[in-house]
Amino acid sequence: MTNTSFFEHITNQFDDVLPFVAYRKPGESHLYGFYQETDVVHYLENFEESGFAFAPFDECQKGILIPETYAIQCEYIATDSSETVQEFILPKEDQTDKEIHISLVQSGIDEILENGLKKVVLSRKRTFPNTLTAPITIFKKLLQTYANAFVYIWYHPKVGLWLGATPETLLSVKNKRVYTMSLAGTQKYTNASNIIWGTKEIEEQQLVTDTIVSRLEPLVQEIIVGTVENHQAGSLLHLKTAISAKFDETKVTLQSIIKALHPTPAVCGLPVDDAKAFILENEHYDRSFYTGFLGELNITRETTRSRTRRNVENLAYRSVKKSTHLFVNLRCMERTAAGTHVYVGGGITAASIPDAEWEETVHKLGTMGKVLF
Repeated sequence: MTNTSFFEHITNQFDDVLPFVAYRKPGESHLYGFYQETDVVHYLENFEESGFAFAPFDECQKGILIPETYAIQCEYIATDSSETVQEFILPKEDQTDKEIHISLVQSGIDEILENGLKKVVLSRKRTFPNTLTAPITIFKKLLQTYANAFVYIWYHPKVGLWLGATPETLLSVKNKRVYTMSLAGTQKYTNASNIIWGTKEIEEQQLVTDTIVSRLEPLVQEIIVGTVENHQAGSLLHLKTAISAKFDETKVTLQSIIKALHPTPAVCGLPVDDAKAFILENEHYDRSFYTGFLGELNITRETTRSRTRRNVENLAYRSVKKSTHLFVNLRCMERTAAGTHVYVGGGITAASIPDAEWEETVHKLGTMGKVLF
């Protein structure tokens, strides 16, 4: 399938008001898509299903599946695949929005100091008019701008329309090992060789790493924790630690591992249950699929082994395996009748400064905001 026919297909799905998802994995050049011929809603039940999973922040709400039944793909080369690092200046926000978010952050700091929370991730959304850019055009802009992110457009007429370019893996499963990451701390990318992180960001990153490891330990073996690295996501820089472990698929279900990881401390806080309760009570809006997760679930993929003479003679150099690769739904937007909502947030600790946290969300808004103009 060509690029043109791929985009024509998803455009027709959108025009016909039928569900579809199209996406590209980080650093890859293939576009993948799944679509439905009816508008029935398929819910995630036990994560043994095959298709594209789309799950909300609050695990009490049901996730959605677009089954693997109908699939398309094509090779895609962006005209400019380099990530844009120039800061984009959005139209100035209302002072009231700033005051509301600063007050929310201060409430989070007070909760940490008074009631034992270690961290809470607090978010907000900014709404732009729908007349700015068409959804398929936004998707194309995201593809060209964020080569190292998971870029997607997801649509279901009975659920909603979402787009994003997220830098964070929730988990991937390969050869009986599970791979995940901790991602925390944010600063503007400046192309400087000497990158300095503050105590707040370093401690926040370590908290996230330690928590992920402790939640995985009862389910897996041979946990490997990598070194802390700098991770660029467009015009932003984060701290990242890779984590992997071996697990026995006959004893541990994929659903149990997902439940142990989601929501991660990077999108919720610590302790997770207490932080989540604070978020649901104080953010005063429904995150829906923002800070949920999405991606390939038990997808059938044909892999090619090395073409040794023995393999060629036995016609055994190809194999079919199931693949799962899920991402945290960050750097995303939702298109509704009221407008296009861009979601952003940040991790709050005892060392947080409310005004600085507001500025961080402003910088993060540029990731999605600039593709709207």
